[in-house]
Order: sequence, then structure tokens, then C-alpha cells
Amino acid sequence: MLDKYFHLTERGSTLGREIRGGLVTFFAMAYILVLNPIILSGEDSTGGYLGGGSEPNMAAIAAGTALIAGVMTVLMGAVANFPIGLAAGLGLNSMVAATIVTLPGMTWADGMGIIVLEGIVIVLLVVTGLREAIFRAVPKYLRTAISVGIGMFITLVGLVNAGMVRAGSGTLLAFGVEGSVSTFPMLIFVIGLFLTVILMVRKIKGAILIGIITSTILAVIVEAVGKLGPVGEDNPGGWNLSVPSISGSPVQIPEFATLGEFSITGPFEKIGVIAVVVLTFSVLLADFFDTMGTMVAVGAEGDLLDEDGNPEGTSKILLVDSLGAVAGGVGGVSSNTAFVESSTGVADGGRTGITSIVTGIAFLLATFLSPIVALVPNEAAAPALVAVGFLMMQQVSDIKWTDLSVAIPAFLTIVMMPFGYSMTVGIGVGFIAHVVLQVATGNIKKIHPLLWVVAIMFVLYFLMGPIQGALA
Repeated sequence: MLDKYFHLTERGSTLGREIRGGLVTFFAMAYILVLNPIILSGEDSTGGYLGGGSEPNMAAIAAGTALIAGVMTVLMGAVANFPIGLAAGLGLNSMVAATIVTLPGMTWADGMGIIVLEGIVIVLLVVTGLREAIFRAVPKYLRTAISVGIGMFITLVGLVNAGMVRAGSGTLLAFGVEGSVSTFPMLIFVIGLFLTVILMVRKIKGAILIGIITSTILAVIVEAVGKLGPVGEDNPGGWNLSVPSISGSPVQIPEFATLGEFSITGPFEKIGVIAVVVLTFSVLLADFFDTMGTMVAVGAEGDLLDEDGNPEGTSKILLVDSLGAVAGGVGGVSSNTAFVESSTGVADGGRTGITSIVTGIAFLLATFLSPIVALVPNEAAAPALVAVGFLMMQQVSDIKWTDLSVAIPAFLTIVMMPFGYSMTVGIGVGFIAHVVLQVATGNIKKIHPLLWVVAIMFVLYFLMGPIQGALA
């Protein structure tokens, strides 16, 4: 029954590989359970906190984050049969916390209302077929560039999370601490990375999962002996985000205080229709194209793309992802979207929706087992991101670099993702460059009509700051 529904044999997979891939994806994504509460823990413009109370309710945000991620990831596996995990999108939650809820009179409920509105619009775009039509209008070389750029992006994310790349004194970025691997967490990352790549070179099954588990065990031992604690200005040698230790019971009863904390009418009453439209449009663009890049990257990694470079079941993938935006807003934890870290599980064997179901179940269990989830430090999960970045980089040879009208937009797409620290920025710059160069070379008829619309939308997106300033 599993083979017939999920096409295990057809995709060259087994139940064991799917379970392993699902666990790898979960561990690669688990950092969101720590990071999302941190990002959403600030005050809104009225001095209120998400989840209620007179101080940040981190436990409730973490529980809500795990719950919505679990439900939507299981839905992705069961409906779309695609190995992608969903959780609160990092760029999207930052937009809510740093921009939307800081506007005069706006509360966290109003901010989540904007997310719900954005999700509803995206669902309508999927139902009408417009979202898939835009996706299919993108030239294949740009899709390949998006996949390669995401590989570069997640590599940088992994290096930053591990502390191997950080802001330098007098330089934009620097290696380690003043050019040295001088802390135990960084050493854990180095050991985990070399272990992972050695296992990959030797073609050992489960190389990425073995690397994560081994690095976590070493981290727990180091923390138990050295008591390093979290990183800080007075403790540069500490762990980034989560400390690999458990104090108290590993099982906790979850608190879902953020569920239902949203208001659709509130934003219209407080900032007006035009501002709501502009904010919804901003969030929509980021959400819309991040998913497009992610599913191409994951599909390419698992050889799940058709001859035109489209993932199998594209419409179902996009529908579930769009519902994730609505669910994230209703759950009070920001828009849920496809995570590019899913490629780690695919690289370790995941090929079907069973991978996503396993990841989703792990997230649901994490609502009760948050202390165990927090046991995996960034330094132990980061090697998986770097390893997968390398695997995705291999696709760069599929781009025709001798054709400058193709090579330049592809190059800009690839470099702007890590340098702009945003998948959306890379995609937008690539689309605009593609349109400009096709016009400049007299190939205006080769530009799909939808790409004209999308390119203009991205121009507006990149000018959003001045536009918002003019409307204020």
C-alpha cells in the first residue's frame, strides 16, 4: 500500500531511507524551534507580547511553531508526496517582528492578520493556476541558477550558524575568531563536517544523519565537562542559539497560547487599506518565490524533476505551501513555508512524502520534547547544510556559461542569494536581469508575458522602502 501510494520503488527508495531522510530533515530544520521564539519575542507597538503576558512567552511560541510545522509537513507528505518540510519562514518572521508590528497601533494579532491575508491571496493564486503558471514561465537555466544559489546560501547559513564566518573587526566578514578556530563549538563543527564528507566520499548510507548525531554527542560531552554556556559578548566561546544540555525533565506539556492570535480587520482600522496592501504584497513576494526556488532545489537533489525541470505534483506542492501561510498566521507563529534544509534529507535518501511525514511527526513530538530538540546545537547541524550546499553546487555545470545573455542573469541569481542573504533577492535580481538582457539583445519575443509582470513586481519590491516612506 505504501509503495503504491508513495511510489517508493518507482523513485528508487525504501522505507528505511525515507525514515532516515525525514529525521535528517528534522534535525536540519530544528533550529527554527529555537530561533522563531527569539525573533517573535519582542514587543509590538503597544508594548504587548505574542502569546499574551507581561513578558515574552518563549515556550508558547516554540510549541506553536512545532505544532504548525508538524501539521503542515505531514500534509505536504500525505497530499503532495514530496520530501519537503515546512516551518515558520525566517525572512517572513523577521518582516513581521521588525516592520509590521512596529507600525503605530499595530499588535501581534494585527501582524499575524497580515500573514493570514497574504496566505489567502497565495491560495487563490494557486487555485486559479496563476502561481504554477508563473513557475513554469521561468526559463530552465534560471531554475538551475536558483538551485545553485540556494546551495551557496545554505552553505553561508551553515558557516554563520557554526561561527566559522562572522563579522570581523574592520572587515565585513572574517573566518573564525580573528582568523582562528579557537572555540570548542567551532571545533565540533569542523569534526562534524569532515566526518560527514568522509562518509559521503566512502558512500556510507546515512552519512549526514551520522554526522549530526555524532557531533551532538561530542557537543553534549564537551558541554558537560567544560560548561561553556550560550555565546555572548562576555562568552565568545559559547554555543550559538542552543546549549547541548538538559536541565529538568526532557518532556514538557506544551502551551499553545499563540493559537488564534490574529486579526484580519485590525490592520485596516489602524494603518489603512493602502498600507495593508503594500505590506501584504511585500510578504507575498518573499513567500511566493522562496518556495519556488526551494522545491526546484529539493527536486533537483532527489532527481524528482521532469524533463522541463518541474517537480512532480507542482500544483499540490504549491497548494499545501500556500495553506502553510494561512496556518502560520492563524497559529500566531508567522507564515509557514518550504524549508530549503529539506535538501539535507533528500541528499540522505528521502524521495517521497514519507520523508515529510516522518519530519512532521518529529515536529509534533517536539511540542512535548522541546528539551531534547534543543540538545542539538547549531554547530552540530551546520555541517549538513555545508555538505548539501556542495551537492547543489554541482548543478552549476548545466548552465551555458558561454552565452552571456544566460550566464549573467544566472551569475547574478547565484551570487545575490548569499551576498544579499535572501533567496528572494537572488530570484528577483535574476528575473529582472533576464528581462533586461533579452530586451537588449532583441529577443523580446522570448520573454514570457508573466515574466514581464513578475519583473515589474520585483522592481516595486526593491523600491518598497521609498514607496512606504512616501505613503507614511
